[in-house]
Amino acid sequence: MADADGMNTGAVALGDDALLATAPSLRLDGRVAWVTGASRGLGRSLACALAGAGAEVVVSARDGDALRGLAEEIRVGGGTAHAMPGSVSSEADVERAVSTIGDRLGRLDVLVNNAGISPAFTRSEKVPVGQWREILDVNLTGAFLCAGHAAELLGEDAGGAIVNVSSIHSVSAHERLAAYGASKAGLESLTRTLAIEWAPRGIRVNAVSPGYIETEMSSGLREHEHWSQTLLDRIPMRRFGRTQEIAPAVLFLASDAASYLTGATLFVDGGWTAR
Repeated sequence: MADADGMNTGAVALGDDALLATAPSLRLDGRVAWVTGASRGLGRSLACALAGAGAEVVVSARDGDALRGLAEEIRVGGGTAHAMPGSVSSEADVERAVSTIGDRLGRLDVLVNNAGISPAFTRSEKVPVGQWREILDVNLTGAFLCAGHAAELLGEDAGGAIVNVSSIHSVSAHERLAAYGASKAGLESLTRTLAIEWAPRGIRVNAVSPGYIETEMSSGLREHEHWSQTLLDRIPMRRFGRTQEIAPAVLFLASDAASYLTGATLFVDGGWTAR
């Protein structure tokens, strides 16, 4: 296309058939995706979405019965899933999971570090140090362990993707959530560091940061008369999100549609961080 001076701008007309034909999709056919913390809530929804996009899904969490039920549900729906119980805070469990994935499936293309806990809503000076360490062990160290041990498999075909599930509280502080916020801020720093280190290996590392989503983890605040209204007043869209509204963002970051995106955080928060 030429401009008024006759210069070629390289622009493509909207609706150009060739452009549409080459646009990457969100499909993950033929790929293996590992989702941690998949037994319930957001992790369960993400596992189902990845399976629906064609991925062979590995689901892990501490609740083995729930995982096996999820894997069976995915299989009944026409997908492929494998349950691998274990804790992300246990390096032995993480090593075992990665080894099993390599031996049984022969590849790993996507890692979704979703496992996370937030058991305390307590003033910072009253948080027991044991609880502080537990939250960081799961939310931050767990992601570090999973990424580190999975890196070799993810880099084999020079096209692996890691999606870390962070939180708006990585950048927006909230009272009584010191440990949780610190763990998620650390997770986003880890995301950027790994993105830089592993780009030459073809591994993309990004994060998605949900706002307040309708899950069991957030139920205590969402169902509390005072805190529920306080949160809704802070959200421009004036509602809590749904797990199925996070899944498309994760699919995008895991797919070829995000092939030139690494070290980024995508906020899906109803406008919370826009303030």
